Amino acid sequence: MPGVEGKVALITGAGSGIGRATALVLARGGACVVVCDINLPGAEETAQEVTRAGHRAIPLRVDVSQLDEVEQAVAHACAAFGRVDILFSNAGIAEQVPLLEMTEAQWDRMFSVHLTGTYNCFRAVLPGMLERNWGRLISTSSMGAMTGGVRLAHYCAAKAGIAGLTVAMASELARTGITVNAVAPGVIDTPMVRQSPERWVERMLKTIPMRRFGKPEDIAHAVAYLASEEAGFVTGQILSPNGGSRMKWC
Repeated sequence: MPGVEGKVALITGAGSGIGRATALVLARGGACVVVCDINLPGAEETAQEVTRAGHRAIPLRVDVSQLDEVEQAVAHACAAFGRVDILFSNAGIAEQVPLLEMTEAQWDRMFSVHLTGTYNCFRAVLPGMLERNWGRLISTSSMGAMTGGVRLAHYCAAKAGIAGLTVAMASELARTGITVNAVAPGVIDTPMVRQSPERWVERMLKTIPMRRFGKPEDIAHAVAYLASEEAGFVTGQILSPNGGSRMKWC
């Protein structure tokens, strides 16, 4: 991927799925990668894949709902590579539960990982980016933020919050050299999706005009563009690679 060579990218939720694919795509483009995940073995496996391909990466265990852990990760990144140029705030969780059966703890946990986690990441990397007048803040929203989803009220609401945060911060940072964008994937073939009931998986597949789930690499390449030098005039956007799922079609 052109436009990321020599940059330093910090990716959360990089132990599998979209995060892992993005780490590999950015590394192939010449970026150093800080691989963060609450699952350290997963982060280590991703970092090993990057280094086996001849690129630089370090793995870190990070719970993005804890600001101090995110700040420590940024400090480690700066110690290893000097700075953080690109943030991909991608850590997430998912579960299906009807609203009236949802506990307050389930609601709070969904927001603490997705929305507060993104806030924590932005807060931790922004001072350095502002000093250098350059940065890329990218986060993972969801097509569900716009379409909703059965038994996913807390997930869709948290992802909609990320979309709102993206636009607000893009406005706030518009003259600083820092762009702020999000990807809002459709249904992607990841371990998180494969944990869903088989009937739900089959039903969702029928809603996609391309008749396939997205691959993590489909999102990774979108993130790589938003992270690039070439995307310097792109900010406040919610890019939704979804196989045409939101089209009106027959």
